[in-house]
Amino acid sequence: MRALANQIADIDGISIYGRVAGVRGLMVEAAGPIHAMSVGARVTIETGAKPIPCEVIGFHGDQALLMPFGGLDGVRRGCKALVSQSPAAIRPSMGWLGRVVNALGEPIDGKGPLPQGGNPMPFRADPPAAHTRRRVGAPLDMGVKTMNTFLTCCRGQRMGIFAGSGVGKSVLLSMIARNVDADVSVIGLIGERGREVQEFLQEDLGDEGLARSVVVVATSDEPALMRKQAAYLTLSIAEYFRDQEKQVMLMMDSVTRFAMAQREIGLSAGEPPTAKGYTPTVFSELPRLLERAGPGAGEGAITAIFTVLVDGDDHNEPVADAVRGILDGHIVMERSIAERGRYPAINVLKSVSRTMPRSADPAFWPVIQKAKRVLSTYGDMEELIRLGAYRAGSSAEVDEAIRLQPDLEAFLGQRKDEAIGIQAGYQQLAAILERHGARP
Repeated sequence: MRALANQIADIDGISIYGRVAGVRGLMVEAAGPIHAMSVGARVTIETGAKPIPCEVIGFHGDQALLMPFGGLDGVRRGCKALVSQSPAAIRPSMGWLGRVVNALGEPIDGKGPLPQGGNPMPFRADPPAAHTRRRVGAPLDMGVKTMNTFLTCCRGQRMGIFAGSGVGKSVLLSMIARNVDADVSVIGLIGERGREVQEFLQEDLGDEGLARSVVVVATSDEPALMRKQAAYLTLSIAEYFRDQEKQVMLMMDSVTRFAMAQREIGLSAGEPPTAKGYTPTVFSELPRLLERAGPGAGEGAITAIFTVLVDGDDHNEPVADAVRGILDGHIVMERSIAERGRYPAINVLKSVSRTMPRSADPAFWPVIQKAKRVLSTYGDMEELIRLGAYRAGSSAEVDEAIRLQPDLEAFLGQRKDEAIGIQAGYQQLAAILERHGARP
């Protein structure tokens, strides 16, 4: 009843509307009481058929610039543009677990309406003040031994997965979603291929994983504003569960498509393109989005994994560079590793968790350091070894790396349906070094 009363209170008492003055590309120009329209406000264009929800993204002269959440079919000059006075928000509840929603928070899984909660959660919220936030918590078991041992992540930490297309980002996300030690998972599929959504839900996530998850979907064919909104909605749902003192695992695939959607919106609004065509608002919106994840003021925390689709396998392209500077660590996946059949294709030497070594078990930290030194030594000499130019006995360190390499390579690989805890990963790595007499 409380939720119903709050929804009734949100109904506008009066109607304020303007008229469509023109359409320019993806943009709708509306004339009328622009004093009642603010940036981010919702406006609904009434076409006589299906109403088209829009968002105010700017002003030009005496007209408001609207970006639609859907197609513009049926829009004509003079259509009524109804201004909503209530803030853009959702009302999630625990009943959202196991559900799949679109960027507007509407169910798309055919399971009926969503139960509404009492407190509204705005789509765009400020992160908790820095001085009120708790520090990151204890190490979090991801179920992926490469991450658990070499890239240990703490509760409330934010990590990025950087990879090109087809290297295995989605598979790694699905492994984490099924195996992570968290109360709730919130998964945002931003600009995802339409055919992969059901595949991810049924095969990768499964019924057990979906039961404790909320999935937000905006496919690549949807308008730019829907793709951008889906990212904001994913954070809003995660913030709700965090405020319920839950340990939340948030996964977003991908931040790059969010940036591309913001670029489309910015270019339509007349912003000047900068690095690789990205507009200035892209680089101001990225930290506003990513900083919302992390520990809260209470016991709840949002541990976040954001994927970044690097353009042309260039890990220094603008979006990847900006995101890497915001997050608390990055996981680099390389095509050359995937091509030789080792999954997940994580390059341990190029990846980092900024909470290490504090987050690692002190008893096994020397083992981790020794393994990384061995991998680095082999990486430096790999070309010479493969060409046969290295002579055995020339260097004791290189000889040791050659002996250990097959077992370490096998350790870094993991089947999609396999889950290995933190302590089990440490013990397997220590056993490899001990078997070859490679003491830390």
